[in-house]
Amino acid sequence: MNVKIAEPWRALLQDEFDKPYFEELVRFVKSEYATTTIFPAAKNIFRAFDRCPWDKLKVVIIGQDPYHGEGQAHGLCFSVEDGVAFPPSLQNIFKEIASDLGKPTPESGCLDRWAEQGVLLLNAVLTVRAHQAASHAGRGWEQFTDAVVRKIGEQREGIVYMLWGSYAQKKGAVADPRKNLILKSVHPSPLSVYRGFFGCKHFSKANEYLLSQGREPIEW
Repeated sequence: MNVKIAEPWRALLQDEFDKPYFEELVRFVKSEYATTTIFPAAKNIFRAFDRCPWDKLKVVIIGQDPYHGEGQAHGLCFSVEDGVAFPPSLQNIFKEIASDLGKPTPESGCLDRWAEQGVLLLNAVLTVRAHQAASHAGRGWEQFTDAVVRKIGEQREGIVYMLWGSYAQKKGAVADPRKNLILKSVHPSPLSVYRGFFGCKHFSKANEYLLSQGREPIEW
């Protein structure tokens, strides 16, 4: 199957695109877009890959489900387009960055700027019905994104994995801690943020590790 996604991600993932489960997933997703409101816009389904060059990959952040509110999801986990109010988890991420690195809260919640530096902002599920959380869970996206994480682990090392919450930690468990930096905490949602996300200092730890590997740190 020919999927519109940036090279060399396409070459890396082509064997997944050719599998029966992915063909069935595509049929389902196309039907959903044709009959109901789905987020993100179809052109942004693979934006996390399109914005993050494979040869620059430094950090993997794993989310779960796209935002299902109007105008929020645009293909990168935790991110929203310019001008969109910050959802609570994103607000908490920016608060931790401010505490950890002394940076002011940015005006924009669009994290393309992270992706372009080599941060893969990967949701486990890449599409969702409007106002119906997890409505596209269990349809095949999880198998695809598991394969993404596995293939990164097979082909790259010296990667920082930020695994926030038990779901992300389970999905990222294939990453080898001997060859990468694995950072774990609770999820930045208001339900858990005070149980270890605030004060985790993941952003400074990531940059210290990247510098130790002779790589440019991320401008968070």
